[in-house]
Formats: sequence, structure tokens, C-alpha cells
Amino acid sequence: MFDHAYTISFGKLYEFLVGKDISSLKRAALFGSRPPPNDSIWAIAERVGFELHLEDRNVRNKEKKIDTGIATLLTKDAYKHGDPKADTFVLVSGDADYVPTIKELKKDGYKVEVVFWSHAARELREEASKFIALDDYLEALRF
Repeated sequence: MFDHAYTISFGKLYEFLVGKDISSLKRAALFGSRPPPNDSIWAIAERVGFELHLEDRNVRNKEKKIDTGIATLLTKDAYKHGDPKADTFVLVSGDADYVPTIKELKKDGYKVEVVFWSHAARELREEASKFIALDDYLEALRF
């Protein structure tokens, strides 16, 4: 799916991922590139409850440090704050680069759910404890 007119609502995505009861939520983190000063999209995401982790693009205007930042935070949360018997990690990504992190978290007893469009990397979908395809929720997540 590639539709320039489609805009996802961060508020609706947050509610979709967390549900109505946020009492057991430990963290909802959102990673991305630092926006231009007049861009409000990240402020909206922060307002609805996401903790922002923003990185500068490199000299070629490519996103850098995003995947490693996510993997690092997942791992840190597992060993510093996690409880394998009670906690589930939810990753919104379709990138197979997260497979090693997911494997290690699962070895330690954590459940790792992956949420993304159905075209997510096959290896990622298979490694996840549970895969949720966003395709069926397209209209519900629209801004």
C-alpha cells in the first residue's frame, strides 16, 4: 500500500495498540527522524501518549540510528524493567532487522507481538509470538 493521501492517526494507533485500559502500559515509544521546525506531526504523537525518540538524518538525508535505537530500548526495557511472565513487547515494524532482538527476547520468556501491514518481512511475521496485520484496520486508523 502506498497512498500519499492516507494519513494514519497517531491517537487511533495508540488506542489500537494499547486499548482503553492503559494501567498496565509501561511505555509507548515512537522513533523517527527529527522533523523540520514547522512540522507538528511528532507533537501530535507525543500529545496522545507516545514517548518520542528523534534522530537527525545523515548528510544524504537518510534515516540513521532508528532501528538500533528501537532494538536497544527493547533490550534495555527487558533487562531493567521487564517481567517475562507478565510483559509483552509490541513492535510496530515490518523490518526483518528486528528478528535477532525478537529471538533473544523470546528466549528470555517474553512475548513479542509485531503489528504492521501484511507485507511485513516473512521472517519477522514468523518469529513474532503474534503478528497483527494492520490492513484490516485501515479505515479505523485513518486521520
